[in-house]
Order: sequence, then structure tokens, then C-alpha cells
Amino acid sequence: MNKLLLPYRWKLPGMILSSAGVLLAVLFTWFDFRLKIPVFAVYSAFLETKMFVTFRTNFSDELTLLTLLTGLALVAFSKEKNEQQGFDLIRLKAMFRAVLVNTAFLILSVLFIYGSGFMAVLVANLFTFFVLYLLFFYSGKLRANHADH
Repeated sequence: MNKLLLPYRWKLPGMILSSAGVLLAVLFTWFDFRLKIPVFAVYSAFLETKMFVTFRTNFSDELTLLTLLTGLALVAFSKEKNEQQGFDLIRLKAMFRAVLVNTAFLILSVLFIYGSGFMAVLVANLFTFFVLYLLFFYSGKLRANHADH
């Protein structure tokens, strides 16, 4: 698994992008941040269905999701500064737990959340896997570190 990971140097840009994504999410959610720019759409179905067109739209929500997803992915898939052999197993367990918890969250959301609330859950689900994985990985790393001492 270690050969599949990005070099450690990608972790800092990932943290910066993740922080920028959280800041953009706050600005978008609570301060109505808007960024109107022309975009190219392969498919768009809002007021009317369009394919392969360019039009002006609010890009702030897409920018927020892009920075969060890219940042979290870079952090999650980068090696640690002092990469150790046991980290592969900790990563595997963290990924398995993240999939389990995320799936349970989605199942409960399907059963108990409706309408626009469910759409919000689906959008949040774009990055909850990464957040859960990172929480499980770093807590597993801490437990392993305490067990060694």
C-alpha cells in the first residue's frame, strides 16, 4: 500500500486546501459568498436542460467542494513524515471503519432524512469518508504509539 501513497510533501498543500475549503464553506453558508463566473457544462439541468454549453453561474459551492475534496484527499493519501511499516495495517483498518460508519450514516439518512435535508447529506457525504478515515487513522496511530511506549 505504501507504494500507492503520495510523498509526504503533499500533506501540507492538502492541509492548506482543506483549511481553505472549510473557510469557503463558512463564507458560503453563513455569509452568502458568491463567485459568478462563466463555466463549461457537459450537462446542466437547472431551469432548463443544457448540454455542452458555457454559461455564467455561481461557482462558489463548486469551488468549496473542490478545495475540500482535493485537500482531504491529499492529506489522506500522503505518507507520514516518519512512515513506519505498521501504518499499512492501521490505514487498512481506518479505511474499513470509515466505510462502515459512512455506510451506516447513509442508511440512516435514507431512512430518516427527506427532501433538501437529504440532498445536504449527499453533498456532505462527498467528504465525510475522508474525514472519518483521517480520524480513524490518526487515532489508530496514537493507540499504536501509546502501546509501543
